[in-house]
Amino acid sequence: MIAQPTGLTCNVLVLNRNYLAVRVVNVRRAFSLLFRELAEVVHIESGQYTSYDFSEWCELSKLAREFEPDDHDWVRTVRLHIAVPRIIRLAIYDRLPKQSVKFNRRNLYARDGNRCQYCGKRYPTTDLSLDHVIPRSQGGKTTWDNVVCACLHCNIKKGGRTPDQAHMRLTTAPVKPRRNPVLTIKLTDGRYASWKAFLDNAYWSVELK
Repeated sequence: MIAQPTGLTCNVLVLNRNYLAVRVVNVRRAFSLLFRELAEVVHIESGQYTSYDFSEWCELSKLAREFEPDDHDWVRTVRLHIAVPRIIRLAIYDRLPKQSVKFNRRNLYARDGNRCQYCGKRYPTTDLSLDHVIPRSQGGKTTWDNVVCACLHCNIKKGGRTPDQAHMRLTTAPVKPRRNPVLTIKLTDGRYASWKAFLDNAYWSVELK
């Protein structure tokens, strides 16, 4: 069975010249960098990382299309199918982005896995709210370690009280993520398993673009 071309929905991890993760880009951006010879593909073969320029990757894609089509996502051109690379390496860029995780609703929901931090149940985002563990009326701040996801029922039950005052308990102590929690969720997708080796180091971070 030949895999269908679904590659345009994928993401590609970008490394700098020193093989440190710097950002995640969409497939169009990745192929633009490859075609202009500003980057090369980094591909795992038998546990080893091998580099390919754009023309070499196109040739390898022909073989992969014939012998292992289900192992890749594909982008179709007029002349051929090209396998979507999981990782590319920039030719000249050697800096790292600033290590910061944006404090926003999406990242808070991702950090907490869309689970109410009081009852522990998972909800769609439409049924979740954000709760100040220590209420603002009691001096609580809007920070990573004081804001959690809460279902509407638990949020109403807690009201303007602390968990102790409301006789409720947090399932997990809220903390600021070391890296973007949305990316952490993506790593559970087997297609992006090859990213993990470049992201586990605490000194590396990924800027989503």
